[in-house]
Amino acid sequence: MPPVLDELDRKILALVQQDARRPAEAIGAEIGLSASAVQRRITRLREEAVITAEVAIVDPRSLGRSLTLIVEIEVERERPELMALLKRWIAAAPAIQEAWYVTGDGDFVLIVTARDVEDYDALMQKLVTENSNVRRFRTRVALGTLKRGCRVPVDES
Repeated sequence: MPPVLDELDRKILALVQQDARRPAEAIGAEIGLSASAVQRRITRLREEAVITAEVAIVDPRSLGRSLTLIVEIEVERERPELMALLKRWIAAAPAIQEAWYVTGDGDFVLIVTARDVEDYDALMQKLVTENSNVRRFRTRVALGTLKRGCRVPVDES
């Protein structure tokens, strides 16, 4: 059962999703709570796994990774041990920014960042070499970034 979130929790979540470094004093001033009350709520939201991580979003181009690819992977068989092996491989690959287990023609959709086509090709060769259950993959090259982020809409209760 999901945690119960009140209006103040939702306001805090909206603000920390914009900037996780925003001080509790600033959040409190904006929503009408004391800094200590804001901090207690944030601590509870972390403990209840509503807030699962606080990260810095880095522009991949600043690190020479100007290529973004959307990859659909189709597996041969959905045997649990083979799927677990592939899921662990995907989770361990730093160039794979996001991975989704999906329905449809493919079984996984990945968001991959690479320095260039050769870098991407090396990753995919390693994927198919180390995961014999991969039947095929399809790649789409992102021509531009329209929107990037991890914000979850905070609807009113």
